[in-house]
This record gives sequence, C-alpha cells and structure tokens, in this order.
Amino acid sequence: MVHIRTESEISKISKSCQIVADTLLMLEEYVQEGVKISKLDSLAEEFIRSHGARPAFKGYMGFPSTLCVSVDHAVVHGIPGDSYLKNGQIVGIDCGAELNGYFGDHAKSFPVGEIDQNKKKLLDVTSESLAKAIDKAIPGNFVGDIGFTVQKHAEENGFSVVRELVGHGIGKVMHEKPEMPNYGKRGYGKIFKEGMVVAIEPMINMKTHKIIQHADGWTITTKDNHPSAHFEHNVAIIDGKPEMLSTFKFIYEALGIKSDEEKNFHNFFR
Repeated sequence: MVHIRTESEISKISKSCQIVADTLLMLEEYVQEGVKISKLDSLAEEFIRSHGARPAFKGYMGFPSTLCVSVDHAVVHGIPGDSYLKNGQIVGIDCGAELNGYFGDHAKSFPVGEIDQNKKKLLDVTSESLAKAIDKAIPGNFVGDIGFTVQKHAEENGFSVVRELVGHGIGKVMHEKPEMPNYGKRGYGKIFKEGMVVAIEPMINMKTHKIIQHADGWTITTKDNHPSAHFEHNVAIIDGKPEMLSTFKFIYEALGIKSDEEKNFHNFFR
C-alpha cells in the first residue's frame, strides 16, 4: 500500500529528516584520514539521541550500528568497525532517525582527502542523477521515470546502476511502498500522487553493476572491487512539485563547495 501523507505527517517526517541531515553535517568534519570508522558511528548515535530521536538503523533486522558506512567498493550497508579512513577513499554514509513515530533516511558519499578524477566524476554523476530524478517526482509521473532518469545519466557517463537495491517510500515505517528502482522505463510502475513521500537513492558503480553480499549478512560490495557511490534524499510531493525533506546544502557550505544542484527544489524544513 502506498501512503498519502497529510501536511501534519509530512511536517513530522521532515523533523526526522532534519536530524539526519544535521547528523551528516556534524560528521563531515570527521571524514578525514586517520579517523576510526567506529568513531563516526558513536558520534552519530550520541548526536541523534541528544536531539530526542532514536537511531533508526540500530537493531533494524539485527543491524548492529547507527550508521551504514561503505568505503570505496562497498556499495551500501557497511558495518562500522575498527579500520581507519585513508586519503583517496570515498565513503558513503547512510543514516536514519525516528522521532515521534516518523522516520528520516538520508545518505551522502564523501571524499576522504584528495581523490582521483575518476572517483570525483563518480561522486558528481551520482549526485547529479539524484537531482535529475527528484525533478521527475511530480503528480502523474511514474516510478519508472525516476529509474529511467538515473540509469540514463549514469550510463551516459560510463557508469552502471545497481539493480538489486532500490529506493522506497518512507513515513511511519522506514521502508514503505513503493519500491524505487534506479533503472527502468518511462511510464511504468506506480504513479506519483500529491502527498507521497519517498526516498530516492541512486547507487552507482564505476564499472560492473553486479554486486555481492558478504558473510556478515549486510555489507554489499561491487563484484569487481571498483568503487561505488550512494546519495539519498527524502522527497515529499506538495502542491504539485517535489520538496526535499533532507538537503546537502549545509554540508556543501561547510566544505566550501559551490553547488547549484538543489536550486530548483524547495527545502521543506529550512
């Protein structure tokens, strides 16, 4: 069942999204060479709880941590451990929070120090594909329009799209209908309607789209060990247009990065 949310519900979802976005903003200064990955996780849990919310990932289907931290060829669901970040890596951080019965879920891939041009392009294209996909989240369009848009931009730039992992609806449950593949055909799938809230999250690989799951039951990596990137926004359809309930704006400002990729979207909570 696809839920249509009231303005009051969207406001509650946005509060959870704001906590998640602020958590990622807090973490960005720690994403640097020599930082233990488990430290990122403990910092995030403390921050989320200090804002009256609950880490949504911790305990979810047995997941042991507050964050999913996925380095280089890890696509998603990496469990934070005792390894250290290294210069030249890229690290995807996926974070969720629950406040007053509503969820927020947001992800960004960060560079660690100086990264090579191939990794920079991968980050740029994945972020761009997300922005292009959000633009399609309007009443009357289809879920397939989102997937088509992500796939087209990724493949035109020489990258590939993960098939097995998808975006989703979000609200009172972290993963709701509809599923939101990052590939597909225009005009197929569920139709977007006013009041829908979805998590759009491209997962783009540098080479093959094929992935493998590791023995820990969670970590997903590319089959060929080439890098992957992951970006995610939560979006509500309000007054016939997409409104972002999460944003990278403040992270970019903190990093001194000039970006206009969000210029066409209204940020609901700011």
